[in-house]
Amino acid sequence: MSRTDILSEIKTVEAEADAKIARAEADKKTAIAEARRDSVKRIQEAESDIRNNNESVIAKEQAAVNAEKEEKLAAGRKEAESLETSSKKKIKKVNDFLVKEFERAIDVAS
Repeated sequence: MSRTDILSEIKTVEAEADAKIARAEADKKTAIAEARRDSVKRIQEAESDIRNNNESVIAKEQAAVNAEKEEKLAAGRKEAESLETSSKKKIKKVNDFLVKEFERAIDVAS
């Protein structure tokens, strides 16, 4: 093999090596870009899942709060009704007592 043939072969091998390096760099950039896209997609999906889960939990807790609120309002209404009934029964007694006390005060003054 002559010196020219050897140099020619070296240049060919160097060109092939440069081409392989260029392809490897391009593949590397493509892989990095794809990995970034995948990570962004996964982050967005995770955030969406978290958001949906939070909304579900909030709705569940809101329903529980509303149920407790209605329960307490019903108990309050029942107690108010009971107080109203009790007070209506006592109004007659109070009126009679006041009339008697008023009449007694008038009798004493006479």
